[in-house]
Amino acid sequence: MLLFSATRPFYPQPSPFLSLSQSISLPLAHPILPSPSSSKSPHFPSLQINCIDAAQPFDYESHLKNRYIQSTSLKIAIIGFGNFGQFLCKTFLRHHHTLLAHSRTNYTDLANQLGVSFYSDPNDLFEQHPDVVLLSTSILSTETLLQQLPFQRLRRNTLFVDVLSVKEFPRNLFLKYLPSDFDILCTHPMFGPESGKSSWAGLPFVYDKVRIGNEESRVKRCEKFLDIFEKEGCRMVEMSCMEHDKYAAGSQFVTHTMGRVLEKFGLESSPINTKGYETLLNLVEITEGDSFDLYYGLFMYNQNALEQLERLDMAFESIKKELFGRLHQVYRKQLFGDKEEEEKERERRFALKLLGNGSLIEPPLDNIRQDGS
Repeated sequence: MLLFSATRPFYPQPSPFLSLSQSISLPLAHPILPSPSSSKSPHFPSLQINCIDAAQPFDYESHLKNRYIQSTSLKIAIIGFGNFGQFLCKTFLRHHHTLLAHSRTNYTDLANQLGVSFYSDPNDLFEQHPDVVLLSTSILSTETLLQQLPFQRLRRNTLFVDVLSVKEFPRNLFLKYLPSDFDILCTHPMFGPESGKSSWAGLPFVYDKVRIGNEESRVKRCEKFLDIFEKEGCRMVEMSCMEHDKYAAGSQFVTHTMGRVLEKFGLESSPINTKGYETLLNLVEITEGDSFDLYYGLFMYNQNALEQLERLDMAFESIKKELFGRLHQVYRKQLFGDKEEEEKERERRFALKLLGNGSLIEPPLDNIRQDGS
């Protein structure tokens, strides 16, 4: 809105922007002449313009930032909003993704604090049409959960992701229960709330693109999800689910087994802890934070786990035999004194008599001829 008046002269002052309400004055083109009887000289009135609701400077950088965030953000639905689901959620939010959640336990208050929309009914969750559905449930409950999810409420090409500690098991379940149009990405962040609480930099993230559509939008959606972990500095490792389970049985399952054995052993801190002992205490602390269901799932749903458990048992028995074998030698020496050593020395000398220059002594040739005749 512009208001015009001719009340005061124009005195220009430098100003980079006009405020919401600011006045400027402009001189009129024609002077107002005095009357013949007046002795006053002619003067030029000014035109005053009052600017209301003036346009503000356009924040182009902010506009570009918002457009970039919208183009790279995903709507991610997390099913299983326990400790690990919340752990992942906080990082996803830092990357400006929209988060939805569902769990058997009501986490509405906690979700609101984090800025996550919580749905107690999976039907309501799927009606929001998330780009990605991420399963962060226990290994034991995965199949029952998949049998109950209302897939018909999702878009036909929705991306399903799991973060379970075993890979062939969820891969086979996804292929069995998910509609054929759905994309499948099997992943395993090989860290947790304890080992990854300060940073994810350098921590391994294993993934297998089991089934990703050829459309550009579906390929980019998968890459956007993987970019979250790559931008956090994870060591990205692409391998098949079968390879993962083979390696994980020899590393993760063994680690959890040793941690639980030491926990049952009752490992405790002392005033003279060594660095190695501190490492064992840290191992117990990390593994005792995980549920036994997780450990049982690592054993039950990884076909390589039983072999590793048997190898551990054999290795322990081998060490016991070696220790007791040496102890047996000590006991024999205490019982028989030097007699056993003297017997060994006699046997050694007798063996030397049978050897000449490191080889058996050949019998005389005459004896050989006589025997052969």
